[in-house]
Amino acid sequence: MSLNPPAISDTPVLQLMNVESAYGPIKAIRGVSLQVRRGEVATVLGSNGAGKTTILKTISGIIDPRKGSVQFKGEDITAQDPAYIVEQGLSHVPEGREVFPLLSVHDNLLMGAYTRRDRDGVARDMEAVYRYFPILKERAAQDAGLLSGGQQQMLAISRALMASPDLILLDEPSLGLSPKLTKEIFEIVVRINRERGTTLLLVEQNANMALNAADYGYVLENGRIVMEDTCGRLREKDDIKEFYLGMKDAGVRGERRWKKKKTWR
Repeated sequence: MSLNPPAISDTPVLQLMNVESAYGPIKAIRGVSLQVRRGEVATVLGSNGAGKTTILKTISGIIDPRKGSVQFKGEDITAQDPAYIVEQGLSHVPEGREVFPLLSVHDNLLMGAYTRRDRDGVARDMEAVYRYFPILKERAAQDAGLLSGGQQQMLAISRALMASPDLILLDEPSLGLSPKLTKEIFEIVVRINRERGTTLLLVEQNANMALNAADYGYVLENGRIVMEDTCGRLREKDDIKEFYLGMKDAGVRGERRWKKKKTWR
């Protein structure tokens, strides 16, 4: 199948407008506004603790925002039940994978399709995920808890695909993986977007991988969006080169920002 980028609609499939979420008295995200267009891969970059995971949890209904709204396919899903949000076509691959360890690989995949009634479609998608990740077919009868970390990440992504979603939220897919496995995972993420036209919102600390995989990016610092642009343009910005890509010759602008703020978060 072609790996040409899918057509990206100008109409957003997801919109966050001035969203604020907190853990008790601690504000995790502060007035976040962003959008993801249908067919694109968008990414949110930020250091550990910047609020990236909180954004995804707020979108999928795990956390109720204190302010703002979340629109999905034109419907307000703010603070809706997570099961309802899944039924609307949104799948969330959580940080740390969180597979069902005592269920087989095959049964984990079927759990991803629990909202579906089209048996033929489920069977086709099962074969599709096995093509993306052949090791899962080899381990189909094995308990998921016995898989390696990389294999569990493959299973978590595949389980999300089994819901046939309009949008996948992907939280730190490289976490705890070797560089080789990280590269393989990101290659499959791009294939899923290119071949299936699936829209993805990716949060990731590995900025180099994320910027190469995504079309549009947001930079999150202390719970706020401080920068946004196409990923091609973000890769050329001095601040991104200096603090995310580790390029020491990024220029004096990045150095001045570092001296002024002392840290980039």
